[in-house]
Amino acid sequence: MNVHKLRRQKLARKLTKHSVAIIPTAPEVVRSRDTLYPYRPDSYFYYLSGFREPNAYLLIDHTGFTTLWCQPKDMEREIWDGQRLGPNEACQQLQVDRTYSIDEINQTLPPLLLTKKQLWYPSTQAMKQQIYQWCNEATKLNVANGQICPSIEANLCDILDEFRLIKDASELRIMQKAADISAQAHLAAMRLCSLSVNQKLYEYQLEAKILSTFYSHGSKFPAYNSIVAAGKNACILHYVENNATVSPKELVLIDAGCEFQGYASDITRTFPACGKFSSVQKEVYELVLNAQEAAINAIHPGAPFTAPHQAALQVLAHGLLELGILQKNKHGNASDVIANKTYLPFYMHRTSHWLGMDVHDCGSYISHATDINGSQPRALQVGMVLTVEPGLYLRPSAEVPEKYWNIGIRIEDDVVVTKTSHRILTRKVPVDIESIEQWMQS
Repeated sequence: MNVHKLRRQKLARKLTKHSVAIIPTAPEVVRSRDTLYPYRPDSYFYYLSGFREPNAYLLIDHTGFTTLWCQPKDMEREIWDGQRLGPNEACQQLQVDRTYSIDEINQTLPPLLLTKKQLWYPSTQAMKQQIYQWCNEATKLNVANGQICPSIEANLCDILDEFRLIKDASELRIMQKAADISAQAHLAAMRLCSLSVNQKLYEYQLEAKILSTFYSHGSKFPAYNSIVAAGKNACILHYVENNATVSPKELVLIDAGCEFQGYASDITRTFPACGKFSSVQKEVYELVLNAQEAAINAIHPGAPFTAPHQAALQVLAHGLLELGILQKNKHGNASDVIANKTYLPFYMHRTSHWLGMDVHDCGSYISHATDINGSQPRALQVGMVLTVEPGLYLRPSAEVPEKYWNIGIRIEDDVVVTKTSHRILTRKVPVDIESIEQWMQS
């Protein structure tokens, strides 16, 4: 029995009696005129089916009986667009119980809603409109034969988000492979940068090296738009233009990760373009690295999701005072800096997010249990995967000593919570100063 069928059965056990779940895959998206973006299936749909073709739906009832609608075999279209699995072959390969052509869905799906009391589906506006049409058809049938059709609707993501938040062994193996490929890409970009120190180099050339390494190691897609930011561009959090020249005196921040078999990786490294950190660059880099180490050490089962962020803040706040970027006589001690959020001009994002099929993966950050003070951060559990990515972004300002201007540093790794502590998935690319310099200069 394949992993996708096991997941469908697990979902069925969560459904109430006489209920049914409907899951669509993602639509194809036009890039321009008659060309499309490379297709990627919806994460929820792929999680339950392992099926990558567009124009498909799953229906799962409370017994686990699964119906799939997919594209029919069509020799002419397959000559143009590629081979289709087709309903007959899909039934066997995907281990579903019944299949139909997608062309038949408006005739074959509404009758399956009869005798059902509750309907689960991903609660998007487009899906609501489609469900409304099918329920109308079911209601017409209901009038004719006296059977009931769903009167209660529920958001299926509430169940599936919790499933996806905890990764099983097969998922972790895939995520480790994605991390390994991404590490190779970062190493290749570092090496290209050091080899090009006496030549004109553009950010997009480093991006090209990253993407080519993804492809050559079996990843067809980046998990997100790559950030390749030299010098002052590293102080822009989501910089994606990647078209500036790289000066040998600058730091280069690369935030890039591949997607492998539907799962994302997410790595950020900051390194000197010339292959050797200056003394000023070292000061800031070591501070961010110490913050990341403290954050990673805070990860273990039972710890609140916010623990890594709080640990990183303690180190960064103290460091900002020691570097003179924040004045002690004006801003107080590290606790005051955190309480008053005076660190925000220099560190304005969260330290962690969930990672999985999506780079910002699904799952609540809040515990279901609350106290009189309101919502509490959820506790980390074995199998959760999160990023750890503290940073500092020092734009020119009256408060910042000029020697630190335009230094932007972020260090990011992917971490899985284990039974006793944690495991870092992404350390095949160096992170400490000595190892980075050694790799770039070797």
